[in-house]
Amino acid sequence: MIQKTLYIVRHGQTELNRQGIVQGRGMNTDLNDEGRKQASQFYEAYKDVAFDKIYVSALKRTQQSVQSFIDLDIPYQKLSGLDELAWGIHEGQPSTTENKAAFLQIMRDWLDGRLDSKFEGGESPNEVAIRQREALQVIMSHPEEKTVLICMHGRAMRLLLCILTGKPLTEMETFPHQNLVLYKVVTDGEKFEIVDFNNAEHLKQS
Repeated sequence: MIQKTLYIVRHGQTELNRQGIVQGRGMNTDLNDEGRKQASQFYEAYKDVAFDKIYVSALKRTQQSVQSFIDLDIPYQKLSGLDELAWGIHEGQPSTTENKAAFLQIMRDWLDGRLDSKFEGGESPNEVAIRQREALQVIMSHPEEKTVLICMHGRAMRLLLCILTGKPLTEMETFPHQNLVLYKVVTDGEKFEIVDFNNAEHLKQS
């Protein structure tokens, strides 16, 4: 049996997050001051956890969020399977009445089970799930890595948590999140159980 504890966090705030602009897989943005503060708060709260390995997406905002742990010489690996869902033509666009309506419609599609729906140039939840399962296979193929830190993205994290807990992807909205919030998951290699749900306690430290 593979015993593992996964600490899964969303990246810290970026300027586009703050402005409510869609990022997605195609926007390789940096953390802003608030995001760096959140990263520091998370580090202070969890620096004593003996992480064996860190996994980040290929987008720099995830690595920046856990760089303090990497600086402790904890080995890390980039997995593009952990990247955010691609929102296609809507990436980098400010919120308008038109694209708000488009997002509402695509969310409705997804929650109604039309999981192949996607924006032009973007990805569907089913496509993201395929690459996430590949990333998960990499993570689970190292039984010696008992305690793992994974930094990824909001929508992608919701989908991954569905995959881990065996929920259909249509239930992705049951996993709330904000920047640098933590989901802690334990697994025996077969079953995954969330033992810490949407934990933001570390962000309340001054």
